[in-house]
Amino acid sequence: MRCDLHVHSWYSGGAGVPVLDHLGRECYSGPLEVYERARARGMDLVTLTDHDTIEGALRLAHLPDFFVSEEVTVVLEAGRQLHVNVFGISERQHARVQALRNDAEALFAFLAEERIPAAVNHLFSALTGARELADLRLALGRLPLVETLNGAMPEGHNEQARLVGRACGLAAVGGSDAHSLAHVARSFTTVPGARDRQEFLAGLRAGLCVPAGRSGGYVRLTGEVARIFVAGYGETWRALGRGEAHPLQVAASAALAPFLPLVPLVTLFIHVRELAFGRRHFRAFQQAFGWPASEPRRPALGARRLEEAA
Repeated sequence: MRCDLHVHSWYSGGAGVPVLDHLGRECYSGPLEVYERARARGMDLVTLTDHDTIEGALRLAHLPDFFVSEEVTVVLEAGRQLHVNVFGISERQHARVQALRNDAEALFAFLAEERIPAAVNHLFSALTGARELADLRLALGRLPLVETLNGAMPEGHNEQARLVGRACGLAAVGGSDAHSLAHVARSFTTVPGARDRQEFLAGLRAGLCVPAGRSGGYVRLTGEVARIFVAGYGETWRALGRGEAHPLQVAASAALAPFLPLVPLVTLFIHVRELAFGRRHFRAFQQAFGWPASEPRRPALGARRLEEAA
């Protein structure tokens, strides 16, 4: 069975990308739109991983081929962050996850106790802010899964995550990280032999999963940002027509609209920064573990993880 394990909807909240902040949201896709697009592109199961909320996911929770998930912002020392996807959760578990997300050790212990499949996302992305080697070691030492195919990240980032995940004995997952409908289900995770969502989630717990699909890059990033920009601009003016738009939001939209042609320059800056950030942190890992870039040593953790998941 196949499922895009990293995808966003309207409910993910405010944009965190330059140029888009004035528009108010990082995604304008409705939950049902995401569901229909994923199914049309061959996904057997669908989930949503909105930022720190399951509000959108609960709108689809009644569907037999859907399960509730979220992307958790784990807050570390000095405000540093990790993003962690948690899959197949209940409303009770969501509430507890949110209560613990400022205490990484307690959160990771809860996820293990509840046997919730969880993956650390886009290890080497600068968009989640500064981090230290100890932050990544914490996540890689406590979580069972690592995202090694993020459809929004450059191929080099995904390869770095794959190598580090392999060195740490973690199972690999993938997802589109789509913030527009254009890229939903372009990257996904397969659990061979699974016949329903329960077996799919059991496969994630056991690490019996394989990422598939496309990496991202500069072209995809530029297209995605442009689509969000245009969608946000349209939503601002529709809100104005309904009498719901804030005057400052309208003024910002009107002022920035002529600068849409500059989006490729903004995304070029973001892309170059991503590559430099990823290269720097990956080299820190190489030095810390003392292995080369091509074939790091792999500890024999796979069998133990399978036994624990059984």
